[in-house]
This record gives sequence, C-alpha cells and structure tokens, in this order.
Amino acid sequence: MICALTGHRALRAGFDEIKLESALRALIGEGADTFFCGMAMGFDLVCCKILASLKREFPIKIVACIPCADQSGRFPAQAKKMYGELLEECDEKVVLHETYCDGCMFERNRYMVDRCDVLLAYLLSEKGGTAYTVRYAQKRGKKVVFFFG
Repeated sequence: MICALTGHRALRAGFDEIKLESALRALIGEGADTFFCGMAMGFDLVCCKILASLKREFPIKIVACIPCADQSGRFPAQAKKMYGELLEECDEKVVLHETYCDGCMFERNRYMVDRCDVLLAYLLSEKGGTAYTVRYAQKRGKKVVFFFG
C-alpha cells in the first residue's frame, strides 16, 4: 500500500512527534510499505525523519517526490542540512522539474495523490497547498487519514 504525506510547513506549538510515529506505525500495520514524501520543510521532513528511523525496523520504502531540483535552495541552513541528510535515506527520488516553476508544488502534490492509496494529512487550515491536496485526494476517492499533532 502506498501512503502519501501532506502537511503544513509551520507546525503547531507542542507538535507531538511521538504521536506522529504512532500514526505512521499504524499505517505500516495496515499494510503501508511505501511512503511518498514531498520533502517540504515542516511536516514532510519530520515524517521523513521518523520513517528513516522506522526503516531499521520495517521493510518500508521512502520515495522523495521533489517538485524541483532546487527545492531546498531557499531553506534556512539547518533545514537544508536536514533535507540533504534525509534525501540520502530515501530509496527513490522523483524530480519533476530542474528549477522552480509556477505550479510545480501543486504538480508534486497531484503526482503523489494520483499514485497513493491513502493520504496522511496534517491539516489545520482550509487554505494553502495542504488543503488543496486533501480536496484533490477526496475528489479522486482516496482515503484520507487526518493527523492533528
């Protein structure tokens, strides 16, 4: 089963990574063995970090779905370092564009949803890319599991 991940860049105060690990473990227990990660700051990178750790325990695969090869170019230094380290943990890398272009983030999100069975969503606002991705998944008849952190 393929699980795609979507969530906000800004995590709510008190965001609980232990609860997120439990949610990811539950998905693995339900048969998720491949995880599509958009590699954005915030929720995506936290999921990727936890999944990289869970790979030592479960036969899972992480697929980095990268909207543009220069995605981390404007990340702060610490996030850029984390991005590079986590990219090395990914089993596969799909790069949609060489450089940033209008709509490439939405294209990445549609790419992940079109190929997944379930979407794990950290959705706190009805605006923005995460909300768009959840609505798109629902229109496509995908199962959406909400995580509230």
